[in-house]
Amino acid sequence: MCWHYEANAGLVLDNVSYQPKGEPRPIRVLTSASLAQIHVPYDDGGMEYDDLTGQGFAQGLQTLDPGECPGGTIKSVKVPGAWDPGHPNVNGLCVTTRARGHAYRLGYYPGEAGTTYQAQGKDLLVYTVNKTGWYEYVVEWRFSGDGTMNMQVGATGTLSPSDYDAGDGRGWPIGKGAKDYATSHSHNVFWRLNFGLDGSSANRVEQFDSTITPQSGGQTPKTKTVRTPVTKELAGDAGPMRWWRVVSNVGKNKDGHPRSYEIVPGHTSKYTGRAYTKHDVYFTEYNKCEQFASHNLADCGAGAGRSVEKWVNGQPLRHPVAWVNIGFHHIARDEDQEPMPVHWQGFQLSPRDVTAMNPLTPPALSGHNGHVE
Repeated sequence: MCWHYEANAGLVLDNVSYQPKGEPRPIRVLTSASLAQIHVPYDDGGMEYDDLTGQGFAQGLQTLDPGECPGGTIKSVKVPGAWDPGHPNVNGLCVTTRARGHAYRLGYYPGEAGTTYQAQGKDLLVYTVNKTGWYEYVVEWRFSGDGTMNMQVGATGTLSPSDYDAGDGRGWPIGKGAKDYATSHSHNVFWRLNFGLDGSSANRVEQFDSTITPQSGGQTPKTKTVRTPVTKELAGDAGPMRWWRVVSNVGKNKDGHPRSYEIVPGHTSKYTGRAYTKHDVYFTEYNKCEQFASHNLADCGAGAGRSVEKWVNGQPLRHPVAWVNIGFHHIARDEDQEPMPVHWQGFQLSPRDVTAMNPLTPPALSGHNGHVE
Protein backbone atom coordinates (compact mmCIF):
# COMPACT_ATOMS: atom_id res chain seq x y z
CA MET A 1 0.00 0.00 0.00
CA CYS A 2 0.90 3.65 -0.19
CA TRP A 3 -0.19 6.41 2.17
CA HIS A 4 -0.61 10.16 2.26
CA TYR A 5 -1.88 12.64 4.83
CA GLU A 6 -4.71 15.09 4.21
CA ALA A 7 -5.67 18.33 5.95
CA ASN A 8 -9.01 16.95 7.25
CA ALA A 9 -9.13 13.16 6.84
CA GLY A 10 -5.65 12.66 8.28
CA LEU A 11 -4.04 9.37 7.24
CA VAL A 12 -5.30 7.97 3.93
CA LEU A 13 -4.24 4.55 2.60
CA ASP A 14 -3.98 4.14 -1.17
CA ASN A 15 -3.82 1.07 -3.43
CA VAL A 16 -4.11 -1.48 -0.66
CA SER A 17 -3.13 -4.89 -2.06
CA TYR A 18 -2.74 -8.34 -0.54
CA GLN A 19 -0.42 -11.06 -1.84
CA PRO A 20 -1.30 -14.43 -0.32
CA LYS A 21 1.29 -17.16 -0.17
CA GLY A 22 1.35 -18.99 -3.49
CA GLU A 23 -0.13 -16.14 -5.52
CA PRO A 24 2.15 -14.83 -8.28
CA ARG A 25 1.27 -11.17 -7.74
CA PRO A 26 -0.52 -8.85 -5.30
CA ILE A 27 -4.31 -8.69 -5.40
CA ARG A 28 -5.73 -5.19 -5.23
CA VAL A 29 -8.46 -4.75 -2.60
CA LEU A 30 -8.96 -1.02 -1.97
CA THR A 31 -8.20 1.97 -4.11
CA SER A 32 -8.32 4.12 -0.97
CA ALA A 33 -9.41 3.92 2.67
CA SER A 34 -9.79 6.67 5.24
CA LEU A 35 -11.80 7.97 8.14
CA ALA A 36 -14.86 9.84 6.91
CA GLN A 37 -16.03 11.50 10.14
CA ILE A 38 -16.10 11.33 13.94
CA HIS A 39 -19.46 12.81 14.88
CA VAL A 40 -19.81 13.66 18.58
CA PRO A 41 -23.24 14.82 19.83
CA TYR A 42 -23.76 15.38 23.58
CA ASP A 43 -26.79 13.91 25.32
CA ASP A 44 -28.00 17.26 26.70
CA GLY A 45 -28.28 18.73 23.19
CA GLY A 46 -25.86 21.50 24.06
CA MET A 47 -22.95 20.55 21.85
CA GLU A 48 -22.34 18.59 18.64
CA TYR A 49 -19.03 18.23 16.85
CA ASP A 50 -17.73 16.94 13.53
CA ASP A 51 -14.18 16.26 14.63
CA LEU A 52 -12.64 15.70 11.19
CA THR A 53 -14.09 18.65 9.34
CA GLY A 54 -14.75 21.04 12.20
CA GLN A 55 -12.29 20.48 15.04
CA GLY A 56 -8.83 20.23 13.45
CA PHE A 57 -8.49 16.45 13.79
CA ALA A 58 -5.67 16.17 11.24
CA GLN A 59 -3.75 19.13 12.64
CA GLY A 60 -3.77 17.44 16.05
CA LEU A 61 -1.41 14.67 14.89
CA GLN A 62 0.69 13.63 17.89
CA THR A 63 4.42 12.96 18.02
CA LEU A 64 4.93 9.30 18.93
CA ASP A 65 7.46 8.12 21.47
CA PRO A 66 9.62 5.14 20.34
CA GLY A 67 8.03 3.09 23.13
CA GLU A 68 4.64 3.46 21.40
CA CYS A 69 5.89 1.69 18.28
CA PRO A 70 7.76 -1.37 19.62
CA GLY A 71 9.76 -3.19 16.96
CA GLY A 72 8.57 -0.79 14.27
CA THR A 73 9.38 2.44 12.51
CA ILE A 74 7.99 5.90 13.22
CA LYS A 75 7.64 7.87 10.01
CA SER A 76 7.64 11.63 9.58
CA VAL A 77 4.35 13.12 8.35
CA LYS A 78 3.98 16.57 6.79
CA VAL A 79 0.75 17.99 8.18
CA PRO A 80 -1.10 20.30 5.75
CA GLY A 81 -2.19 23.49 7.49
CA ALA A 82 -0.19 22.64 10.61
CA TRP A 83 -1.06 24.71 13.66
CA ASP A 84 2.67 25.38 14.00
CA PRO A 85 3.56 26.33 10.42
CA GLY A 86 7.24 26.51 11.32
CA HIS A 87 7.21 22.80 12.21
CA PRO A 88 4.81 21.00 9.86
CA ASN A 89 6.65 17.65 10.04
CA VAL A 90 5.54 15.34 12.84
CA ASN A 91 7.00 11.94 13.72
CA GLY A 92 3.48 10.60 13.97
CA LEU A 93 2.99 7.43 11.89
CA CYS A 94 3.86 4.04 13.40
CA VAL A 95 4.39 1.00 11.16
CA THR A 96 5.07 -2.22 13.06
CA THR A 97 3.96 -5.81 13.58
CA ARG A 98 2.04 -7.14 16.55
CA ALA A 99 1.19 -10.65 17.73
CA ARG A 100 -2.48 -11.58 17.50
CA GLY A 101 -2.59 -15.08 18.95
CA HIS A 102 -3.66 -18.19 17.07
CA ALA A 103 -3.93 -17.89 13.30
CA TYR A 104 -5.28 -21.46 13.28
CA ARG A 105 -5.16 -24.75 15.17
CA LEU A 106 -6.09 -28.30 14.12
CA GLY A 107 -5.49 -31.11 16.61
CA TYR A 108 -6.82 -34.51 17.69
CA TYR A 109 -8.98 -35.91 20.46
CA PRO A 110 -7.19 -37.18 23.59
CA GLY A 111 -5.76 -40.63 22.96
CA GLU A 112 -5.54 -40.20 19.19
CA ALA A 113 -2.19 -40.04 17.46
CA GLY A 114 -1.28 -37.42 14.90
CA THR A 115 0.25 -34.04 14.28
CA THR A 116 -1.21 -30.90 15.77
CA TYR A 117 -1.08 -28.01 13.36
CA GLN A 118 -1.02 -24.53 14.83
CA ALA A 119 0.43 -21.15 13.96
CA GLN A 120 0.68 -17.87 15.81
CA GLY A 121 -0.36 -14.90 13.72
CA LYS A 122 1.11 -11.45 13.34
CA ASP A 123 -0.53 -8.29 12.08
CA LEU A 124 0.99 -5.44 10.14
CA LEU A 125 -0.13 -2.43 12.16
CA VAL A 126 -0.27 1.14 10.84
CA TYR A 127 -1.53 3.86 13.16
CA THR A 128 -1.60 7.52 14.13
CA VAL A 129 -2.76 9.36 17.25
CA ASN A 130 -4.78 12.54 16.69
CA LYS A 131 -5.70 14.95 19.48
CA THR A 132 -9.07 16.70 19.24
CA GLY A 133 -10.13 18.71 22.27
CA TRP A 134 -9.71 16.57 25.37
CA TYR A 135 -9.77 13.35 23.37
CA GLU A 136 -6.96 11.50 21.64
CA TYR A 137 -7.95 9.11 18.87
CA VAL A 138 -5.78 6.08 18.09
CA VAL A 139 -6.55 5.33 14.42
CA GLU A 140 -5.47 1.74 13.70
CA TRP A 141 -5.31 -0.21 10.46
CA ARG A 142 -4.38 -3.90 10.96
CA PHE A 143 -3.55 -6.33 8.18
CA SER A 144 -3.35 -10.07 8.90
CA GLY A 145 -1.56 -12.81 6.99
CA ASP A 146 -4.84 -14.48 6.06
CA GLY A 147 -6.02 -11.32 4.29
CA THR A 148 -8.28 -9.99 7.06
CA MET A 149 -8.22 -6.22 7.58
CA ASN A 150 -9.23 -4.60 10.88
CA MET A 151 -10.12 -0.93 11.00
CA GLN A 152 -10.65 0.57 14.44
CA VAL A 153 -10.50 3.81 16.38
CA GLY A 154 -9.65 3.95 20.06
CA ALA A 155 -10.63 6.99 22.15
CA THR A 156 -8.44 7.96 25.08
CA GLY A 157 -7.11 11.18 26.63
CA THR A 158 -9.28 12.60 29.40
CA LEU A 159 -12.79 13.76 30.20
CA SER A 160 -13.54 17.41 29.56
CA PRO A 161 -13.76 19.23 32.91
CA SER A 162 -15.98 21.85 31.28
CA ASP A 163 -18.66 19.16 30.90
CA TYR A 164 -18.99 18.31 34.61
CA ASP A 165 -22.41 19.91 34.69
CA ALA A 166 -24.83 17.16 33.72
CA GLY A 167 -27.24 17.25 36.61
CA ASP A 168 -30.33 16.42 34.58
CA GLY A 169 -29.98 12.63 34.41
CA ARG A 170 -27.81 12.75 31.28
CA GLY A 171 -24.48 12.26 33.02
CA TRP A 172 -22.54 10.19 35.52
CA PRO A 173 -21.06 11.33 38.83
CA ILE A 174 -17.27 11.79 38.64
CA GLY A 175 -15.14 12.43 41.70
CA LYS A 176 -16.21 12.49 45.35
CA GLY A 177 -19.89 12.39 46.11
CA ALA A 178 -22.39 13.67 43.58
CA LYS A 179 -21.02 17.08 42.72
CA ASP A 180 -19.49 16.67 39.23
CA TYR A 181 -21.50 14.90 36.55
CA ALA A 182 -19.72 14.18 33.24
CA THR A 183 -22.09 14.70 30.33
CA SER A 184 -22.76 11.54 28.32
CA HIS A 185 -22.20 11.71 24.57
CA SER A 186 -21.72 9.58 21.45
CA HIS A 187 -18.77 8.92 19.14
CA ASN A 188 -20.13 7.99 15.71
CA VAL A 189 -17.15 6.96 13.59
CA PHE A 190 -17.44 6.65 9.81
CA TRP A 191 -14.96 5.03 7.41
CA ARG A 192 -14.92 5.53 3.63
CA LEU A 193 -13.78 2.53 1.53
CA ASN A 194 -13.25 2.99 -2.18
CA PHE A 195 -13.11 -0.59 -3.45
CA GLY A 196 -11.04 -1.67 -6.43
CA LEU A 197 -10.92 -5.47 -6.30
CA ASP A 198 -8.38 -6.97 -8.69
CA GLY A 199 -7.51 -3.45 -9.85
CA SER A 200 -10.96 -2.74 -11.28
CA SER A 201 -13.50 -0.22 -10.01
CA ALA A 202 -16.29 -2.30 -11.57
CA ASN A 203 -17.23 -4.25 -8.44
CA ARG A 204 -20.67 -5.42 -7.38
CA VAL A 205 -22.36 -5.54 -3.97
CA GLU A 206 -24.45 -8.38 -2.54
CA GLN A 207 -26.59 -8.57 0.59
CA PHE A 208 -27.23 -11.86 2.39
CA ASP A 209 -30.14 -12.51 4.76
CA SER A 210 -30.81 -15.70 6.69
CA THR A 211 -34.18 -16.60 8.20
CA ILE A 212 -34.93 -19.36 10.71
CA THR A 213 -38.14 -21.40 10.43
CA PRO A 214 -39.22 -23.64 13.34
CA GLN A 215 -40.24 -27.23 12.64
CA SER A 216 -42.93 -29.21 14.32
CA GLY A 217 -42.28 -31.89 16.88
CA GLY A 218 -39.23 -30.21 18.38
CA GLN A 219 -37.06 -30.85 15.33
CA THR A 220 -34.11 -28.59 14.62
CA PRO A 221 -35.29 -25.36 12.96
CA LYS A 222 -34.30 -24.80 9.34
CA THR A 223 -32.26 -21.83 8.18
CA LYS A 224 -32.47 -20.42 4.66
CA THR A 225 -30.02 -17.84 3.29
CA VAL A 226 -30.97 -15.57 0.37
CA ARG A 227 -28.55 -13.51 -1.71
CA THR A 228 -29.81 -10.19 -3.06
CA PRO A 229 -27.77 -8.20 -5.59
CA VAL A 230 -27.50 -4.56 -4.55
CA THR A 231 -27.76 -2.85 -7.91
CA LYS A 232 -28.56 0.67 -6.70
CA GLU A 233 -27.25 2.86 -3.92
CA LEU A 234 -28.25 1.58 -0.47
CA ALA A 235 -28.60 2.76 3.11
CA GLY A 236 -28.36 -0.55 4.95
CA ASP A 237 -29.17 -1.70 8.47
CA ALA A 238 -27.35 -4.63 10.00
CA GLY A 239 -29.43 -7.46 11.40
CA PRO A 240 -28.81 -10.62 13.42
CA MET A 241 -28.24 -12.63 10.23
CA ARG A 242 -27.53 -10.03 7.56
CA TRP A 243 -24.24 -9.19 5.92
CA TRP A 244 -22.78 -7.63 2.78
CA ARG A 245 -19.88 -8.36 0.51
CA VAL A 246 -18.17 -6.51 -2.34
CA VAL A 247 -17.38 -8.85 -5.25
CA SER A 248 -14.80 -8.64 -8.00
CA ASN A 249 -16.13 -8.68 -11.55
CA VAL A 250 -12.80 -9.72 -13.04
CA GLY A 251 -10.88 -11.87 -10.55
CA LYS A 252 -11.43 -15.46 -9.42
CA ASN A 253 -9.51 -17.76 -7.09
CA LYS A 254 -8.01 -21.07 -8.21
CA ASP A 255 -11.33 -22.82 -7.54
CA GLY A 256 -13.03 -20.52 -10.04
CA HIS A 257 -14.96 -18.56 -7.41
CA PRO A 258 -15.20 -14.74 -7.64
CA ARG A 259 -13.04 -12.95 -5.12
CA SER A 260 -14.85 -10.81 -2.57
CA TYR A 261 -14.52 -9.08 0.79
CA GLU A 262 -17.19 -9.25 3.49
CA ILE A 263 -17.92 -6.27 5.73
CA VAL A 264 -18.06 -7.48 9.36
CA PRO A 265 -19.29 -4.68 11.67
CA GLY A 266 -18.14 -4.63 15.28
CA HIS A 267 -20.38 -3.78 18.20
CA THR A 268 -22.24 -0.54 17.65
CA SER A 269 -24.56 1.74 19.59
CA LYS A 270 -26.59 3.30 16.82
CA TYR A 271 -27.31 7.00 17.27
CA THR A 272 -30.60 7.94 15.61
CA GLY A 273 -30.53 11.67 16.26
CA ARG A 274 -29.28 12.56 12.77
CA ALA A 275 -30.35 11.17 9.41
CA TYR A 276 -26.80 10.23 8.44
CA THR A 277 -26.26 8.11 11.59
CA LYS A 278 -29.48 6.11 11.29
CA HIS A 279 -27.92 3.39 9.13
CA ASP A 280 -24.96 1.06 9.62
CA VAL A 281 -23.65 0.82 6.07
CA TYR A 282 -24.09 3.00 2.99
CA PHE A 283 -23.14 2.06 -0.55
CA THR A 284 -22.87 4.98 -2.95
CA GLU A 285 -21.67 5.35 -6.51
CA TYR A 286 -18.18 6.86 -6.56
CA ASN A 287 -18.09 10.63 -6.58
CA LYS A 288 -14.78 12.36 -5.87
CA CYS A 289 -16.62 15.23 -4.20
CA GLU A 290 -18.19 12.96 -1.56
CA GLN A 291 -15.46 12.59 1.08
CA PHE A 292 -17.03 13.05 4.54
CA ALA A 293 -20.15 11.39 5.93
CA SER A 294 -21.31 14.61 7.58
CA HIS A 295 -20.34 18.26 7.16
CA ASN A 296 -18.78 17.42 3.80
CA LEU A 297 -16.56 20.37 2.96
CA ALA A 298 -16.92 20.35 -0.82
CA ASP A 299 -20.06 21.56 -2.56
CA CYS A 300 -21.17 18.64 -4.71
CA GLY A 301 -23.79 20.57 -6.63
CA ALA A 302 -27.33 21.81 -6.27
CA GLY A 303 -29.41 19.56 -4.08
CA ALA A 304 -26.54 17.16 -3.35
CA GLY A 305 -26.43 17.86 0.36
CA ARG A 306 -23.44 17.57 2.66
CA SER A 307 -23.98 14.19 4.31
CA VAL A 308 -23.95 10.60 3.18
CA GLU A 309 -27.68 9.82 3.39
CA LYS A 310 -28.31 12.54 0.80
CA TRP A 311 -26.08 10.73 -1.68
CA VAL A 312 -28.17 7.55 -1.65
CA ASN A 313 -30.50 8.65 -4.42
CA GLY A 314 -31.03 5.64 -6.65
CA GLN A 315 -27.95 5.73 -8.85
CA PRO A 316 -26.84 2.35 -10.26
CA LEU A 317 -23.85 0.89 -8.41
CA ARG A 318 -21.01 0.35 -10.86
CA HIS A 319 -18.11 1.72 -8.80
CA PRO A 320 -19.24 1.19 -5.19
CA VAL A 321 -17.93 3.15 -2.24
CA ALA A 322 -18.79 1.74 1.20
CA TRP A 323 -19.37 3.95 4.24
CA VAL A 324 -19.29 2.05 7.56
CA ASN A 325 -20.81 3.66 10.67
CA ILE A 326 -19.90 2.31 14.11
CA GLY A 327 -21.24 4.13 17.17
CA PHE A 328 -20.18 4.23 20.83
CA HIS A 329 -22.35 5.82 23.53
CA HIS A 330 -19.92 7.08 26.15
CA ILE A 331 -21.43 7.18 29.61
CA ALA A 332 -18.40 8.16 31.69
CA ARG A 333 -17.20 6.29 34.78
CA ASP A 334 -14.77 6.97 37.59
CA GLU A 335 -12.12 4.87 35.84
CA ASP A 336 -12.07 7.35 32.92
CA GLN A 337 -9.91 9.60 35.11
CA GLU A 338 -7.00 9.99 34.20
CA PRO A 339 -5.72 9.17 31.50
CA MET A 340 -8.82 7.55 30.12
CA PRO A 341 -8.51 3.83 29.23
CA VAL A 342 -8.85 3.30 25.49
CA HIS A 343 -12.32 2.31 24.28
CA TRP A 344 -12.43 0.81 20.80
CA GLN A 345 -14.93 0.76 17.94
CA GLY A 346 -14.44 -0.66 14.46
CA PHE A 347 -15.05 -3.42 11.94
CA GLN A 348 -13.36 -6.02 9.72
CA LEU A 349 -12.99 -6.66 6.05
CA SER A 350 -12.87 -10.44 5.81
CA PRO A 351 -11.67 -12.22 2.64
CA ARG A 352 -14.29 -14.49 1.11
CA ASP A 353 -12.98 -16.74 -1.69
CA VAL A 354 -9.93 -14.55 -2.27
CA THR A 355 -7.87 -17.77 -2.16
CA ALA A 356 -8.90 -21.37 -2.82
CA MET A 357 -7.79 -22.41 0.68
CA ASN A 358 -6.54 -20.79 3.85
CA PRO A 359 -3.41 -19.00 2.59
CA LEU A 360 -1.62 -20.08 5.78
CA THR A 361 -2.39 -23.80 5.26
CA PRO A 362 0.65 -25.98 6.13
CA PRO A 363 2.06 -27.99 3.18
CA ALA A 364 0.96 -31.31 4.69
CA LEU A 365 -2.70 -30.26 4.41
CA SER A 366 -2.50 -28.51 1.04
CA GLY A 367 -4.38 -31.34 -0.71
CA HIS A 368 -7.44 -31.00 1.53
CA ASN A 369 -9.45 -28.76 -0.80
CA GLY A 370 -13.09 -29.69 -1.09
CA HIS A 371 -14.05 -33.38 -0.77
CA VAL A 372 -11.25 -35.51 0.66
CA GLU A 373 -11.15 -39.00 -0.86
